[in-house]
Amino acid sequence: MALPGENNTLTDVAGLRVGQAHDARVRTGVTVIVPDERAVCAVDVRGGGPGTRESDALAAHTLVDAVDAVVLSGGSSYGLAAADGVAAELGASGRGFSLIAREGVPVSPVVPGAILYDLANGGEKDWGAEPPYQALGREALAAVSTSVALGAAGAGFGAMAGTHRGGTGSASIVTEDGFTVAALVCVNAFGSVKVPGSEAYWAWPYEINGEFGGVRAAADHTFAPEDWGAAKLNPAPRENTTIACIATDAALTPPQAQRLAIMAQDGFARAIRPVHTPYDGDVVFALSTARRELGEGGDFTLTRLGSLAADCLARAIARGVHAASAAG
Repeated sequence: MALPGENNTLTDVAGLRVGQAHDARVRTGVTVIVPDERAVCAVDVRGGGPGTRESDALAAHTLVDAVDAVVLSGGSSYGLAAADGVAAELGASGRGFSLIAREGVPVSPVVPGAILYDLANGGEKDWGAEPPYQALGREALAAVSTSVALGAAGAGFGAMAGTHRGGTGSASIVTEDGFTVAALVCVNAFGSVKVPGSEAYWAWPYEINGEFGGVRAAADHTFAPEDWGAAKLNPAPRENTTIACIATDAALTPPQAQRLAIMAQDGFARAIRPVHTPYDGDVVFALSTARRELGEGGDFTLTRLGSLAADCLARAIARGVHAASAAG
């Protein structure tokens, strides 16, 4: 039977660490995901208003087939600068892609990233010409460990999930044959994460061991087709986005990682309603730390991992919002 890993977070995938930093005054934050060694990475973008960095470089036909870190950030377009701070620190330590290995020629760290919109959440955004994101990126990188804080933490610090407090969530699963799949997500969705008229999360069918409260929708519960419950409709749509990273210890090629990211996007649909709207910038990265070969299972094993990735992402979304709500 497949069960969550020891931490029930992204760092259950061997070879990954996570760093988080936030600024409570500004009500924003940054999350950095760092593989111990350069890792195959892919991305899938579904929302109508995405903000990304280096996403084109992740296409399967491009030169670079591995990354040095992935950065998730608040701050809308300002937040893309968080990856600049991370890249600068990694480059200074000699980590990155080297096209020409010659003295005096620096390496080029490959650091893709995505942002969510938290500019209108009441924090003090009077930063003038010096937004805090480069500094937050450096701070998050300096804090990398195997611990992942849920709720108001990292890039999810100032997020809203519909009209509920949003946040950072994570979840993992380990298969009977030893593969690990995990998700980390920062939930700032336009849609609602809860069933209308209920405290049950849309993701409740995927919950394991009461990890986000154990509330179930009533067996006879019904709702109108356009009843979105606690979505952001008060009185008009706000800016949003849910950004995530899926990871596995299975050795994947870039096209296989792309398929994993595509399949994982279904986790958004299982946990948020509506999803992938014109108001969202939904983005999923997929990382492979390549600690285990796919083996003879090949594409069928990849299919299993993709299905589990979507389940993990749905659970992570609910865990993040639940943790943020519990903290008040």
